[in-house]
Amino acid sequence: MLSYQSFLETILNTALEMGASDVHISVGQTPVLRIVKDLVNLDKEKKITAEDSLGLAFALMNEAQKQQFLQTKEIDFAYSLGSKARFRVNVFYQTQQVSIALRAVPFRIKTLAELNLPDVLNKFVLAQYGLVLIAGVCSQGKSTTLASLIDSINHQRREHIITIEDPIEYIFEDDLSVIEQREVGDDTLSFSSALRSVLREDPNVIMVGEMRDLETIATTITSAETGHLVFATLHTSSASQTIHRIIDVFPPHQQEQIRAQLAGSLLGVVTQRLVPKQKGGFVPACEVMFNNSAVANLIRENKTHEILSIIETSKELGMVGFNQSLASLVAQEKISPENALKYSFNPDELITRLRRL
Repeated sequence: MLSYQSFLETILNTALEMGASDVHISVGQTPVLRIVKDLVNLDKEKKITAEDSLGLAFALMNEAQKQQFLQTKEIDFAYSLGSKARFRVNVFYQTQQVSIALRAVPFRIKTLAELNLPDVLNKFVLAQYGLVLIAGVCSQGKSTTLASLIDSINHQRREHIITIEDPIEYIFEDDLSVIEQREVGDDTLSFSSALRSVLREDPNVIMVGEMRDLETIATTITSAETGHLVFATLHTSSASQTIHRIIDVFPPHQQEQIRAQLAGSLLGVVTQRLVPKQKGGFVPACEVMFNNSAVANLIRENKTHEILSIIETSKELGMVGFNQSLASLVAQEKISPENALKYSFNPDELITRLRRL
């Protein structure tokens, strides 16, 4: 019988060979891979028992992680399969049994061009200070885009970059920049505590893996105000929703101040959604908003619902509407019109655009 370590490596190597993005291990099933949008069972492998799932989970963990998991019933961390790949891991209980979800994280960080992201995002790479928000719902490539932006700076400028992540996913290799990666749990107690100390660590660029709470959001905005270039992510589906979500976290008596701070420090918001390609795989459709005087006024005046109209009429400034992005991908024959309409937030307007192609 294979050891759990060997069984784990077999599953993960098979996942890499088959091009899976995710691996799911749960009791009563053979291991399941997500390949593009489909869930595929590894029928050649045995069905997972309760003993197997716990054994595989512990094969992924060090002793400290085992103790934490047994106390909290769930845990996030990263796992390296030798020099082949890294995985973002979540282990959790369901119906009193252990389940595991793993997301493959390539070692090589792709460029913005390789990710099919808009060239205009290079404006953020060249910026010296301000706040850049990468938004999107879960599993839409936010971490990958963030890593690509940071790595672009690394290869173009001499900067001191500090990242705060939970867990660390992509591993950066210093080129022109010095990069220090701090993991919540191992290197710092929380995003907010790391951000409170980061300004004493002489950074030029700060990456915040996720803005989860009021204190983290407030400190992130302050860091951008004090002359640092700050990148962060948020689970929202548009630029206007992103700004509204940030402001809405604060109590009413602080919201006017936060609107003013955000209007002054925000560089832009990139919202992305992964759309299936015609020939397999995914391509990001992006809404790109840059902060200018018109956007800043809408933020200050609490009229964020009008931001979409600014985006759609500011193409010459590099802004990109979501439907504009989808229509462009259809024109390039990267995605089908059917998928464009399926993923659009405003299909009727997109139909009009597609008729002009």
